Amino acid sequence: MALAPPRSLSPSKVSSFTDCPLAFRLSVIDRLPERPSAAAVKGTLVHRALEALVWEHAPGDRTVDAATAEIHRSWRAMHDDTEVQRLALTEDESEKLVADAVVLAHRYFELEDPDRVRAVGVELGLEADIDGLRLRGVIDRLDLNDDGDLVVIDYKTGRAPSEGFERAKLGGVHVYALLCERVLGRAPVEVRLLYLREPVTIVATPSDQSIRGQRQRAVAVWRAIERACDLGDFRPRPSRLCSYCSFQALCPAFDGAPPPARATVVGAAKPQVGPSPSRDRETNATAPLL
Repeated sequence: MALAPPRSLSPSKVSSFTDCPLAFRLSVIDRLPERPSAAAVKGTLVHRALEALVWEHAPGDRTVDAATAEIHRSWRAMHDDTEVQRLALTEDESEKLVADAVVLAHRYFELEDPDRVRAVGVELGLEADIDGLRLRGVIDRLDLNDDGDLVVIDYKTGRAPSEGFERAKLGGVHVYALLCERVLGRAPVEVRLLYLREPVTIVATPSDQSIRGQRQRAVAVWRAIERACDLGDFRPRPSRLCSYCSFQALCPAFDGAPPPARATVVGAAKPQVGPSPSRDRETNATAPLL
């Protein structure tokens, strides 16, 4: 008997395992529910609104007022989402969440001119088989620049990382570059992380070396996950991230005890690791990507 590893990995799941193998097991393998997060819901709301601003509005109509309207329209559409319902927000809490989302959407305009955006895809899901690993990722927005090169845009609603943690945050950037190279036949010339809260843009320039390094890292993490599943050995890794973890009560580092792992015969049907409910949205892309 052994635990069945997930069928695929995303950049967030790669980071989840390296941050804390036990939290990865409880979330991805055991599928225990995590506590709802107002920050995650707000992030989804802003993402939806900005994607609609670019995808559904022609240049000239991508205004601050249009972004505000998209925030309110997206919030109405999200009302019945499971994660929103689990938050059980009061009317006052809902109003504050939406008001802050509007602030973030307005700050987007300080980072780029949406009328100059040439998007060829939003919420674009890409998957590729890499050395036995099914790697997947969702790109917030894929653009063409004036030279016809690909540019990946990633919206961030949290704080920009400090200089000491910036490199770790850029790991997922190179996953996007790797997936573009494998699926679309060419890597992006830039990946831009738009941190709306500050607002500030962090630009990464993928290279053959960085893409190769990310492939090696992703495969190494996958092998480590397979070994952990074979041995049933997912140990906690205490860090400053523990204060945000949903599983402290089940963690030995906090005098808790994880439940017995759900053993699965190797070779049996394996669970698909999908995006969180707050990011489970339709993928849109235009013909130039085909």
